[in-house]
Amino acid sequence: FGTVQDAEIGLLKSGELTLASGFAVDDISNFGDISRELFIKSSCYSTVPISAGWPGATVSWTFTSEPKGISFSVVFRESAQTTLEQAKVLIPLTRCNSHKETIRGEMKVRKPGEYILIFDNSFSRFISKRVMYHLAVDASGLS
Repeated sequence: FGTVQDAEIGLLKSGELTLASGFAVDDISNFGDISRELFIKSSCYSTVPISAGWPGATVSWTFTSEPKGISFSVVFRESAQTTLEQAKVLIPLTRCNSHKETIRGEMKVRKPGEYILIFDNSFSRFISKRVMYHLAVDASGLS
C-alpha cells in the first residue's frame, strides 16, 4: 500500500521556511493583549510551534494579513523528535481572506506535545505577506 501524504506535511518537509517562533503554553498566558508580527516571504511559510506539557488548556488565536490572504493549518506532533510523517493534521490547510476579516479559532490541548500553527504563503509567487497574530490560553480546563 502506498501512503498519501498530507499537503501540510509535504509543506513542512519540502517548503521554504521563513521563520519559526515557538512558545510554551505558559508563555502565551503572559502575552496579554499584545499582537505579534510575522513577515512571510513569497513562496514561503512560517510556523508558530506551541509546546504543551499537559492536556486541558484551550489555545485560541486571531490573525489578519496584509496585503492579501494567507493559508492556515494546525499540525500536532507528540514531540520534536516525532517524524513529520507521524504528525497529525488537526486543521487542514485552508485559504483565508485574512486581509478582509480577522480569522479566529481555538483548539483544546488533548495530549502533551507540539501544536504547530502554519501560516503558508507558498501559493504566492511574488507577494510577501505581513501577518499580525494574537494567541491566548484558557487554563480553566486543567484539573
